[in-house]
Amino acid sequence: MKVVVSSTGTDLDAQIDPRFGRCAYFIMVDTDNMAYESFDNGNMALGGGAGIQSAQFVASKGAKVVITGNCGPNAVRTLSAAGVEIIVGQSGSVRQAIEDYKAGHLKTTNEANVSDHYGMGDAVTQGSASPPSFGSGMGGGMGRGGGMGCKRGMGQGMGRGGGMGGFVPASPDPSVYESRDPEVESLKNQVGALQEQIEALKSRLKDSDQE
Repeated sequence: MKVVVSSTGTDLDAQIDPRFGRCAYFIMVDTDNMAYESFDNGNMALGGGAGIQSAQFVASKGAKVVITGNCGPNAVRTLSAAGVEIIVGQSGSVRQAIEDYKAGHLKTTNEANVSDHYGMGDAVTQGSASPPSFGSGMGGGMGRGGGMGCKRGMGQGMGRGGGMGGFVPASPDPSVYESRDPEVESLKNQVGALQEQIEALKSRLKDSDQE
């Protein structure tokens, strides 16, 4: 039987990568003779859809079982639809995971144990089980009042506001900019507040021109 393990390296003594969709490598092992083949994970740095793409890849290789640390709902659905059994919550070496599976010590599941986008921004830290951190705050304003201040000190209204300019990511990895749902909602709220401020300033500027 062909079993695929998410791995930080290319041989059976490598450690299991806790990420499925964004793992460094996939190692496919034939449980009958322990022959194996390793594959680079080309989906590692994808901004979205890494779980689905990785699930489709291992299914296309004929895998019947996937052993990993964490697996999100999209990957679980894709693997289940392809008839691939899923085992999560594993760590240690690839070899030990295969031995445990052959001995009947591992249980399969059809439920995800992490949310979508788990491991995003963590591609440069192979084997890290911690999700990426995000920047601290949205401060910085929109140019400190420049551009709108042509009459009666109107520029001050735009200074030092809750603008978008000061967002500083915690990691240089480009994929960290792919925010999760709570960050997206926060950004929407910030944009809405800025739009209201701009409309108010436009109205005041119009009234000022008519005086």
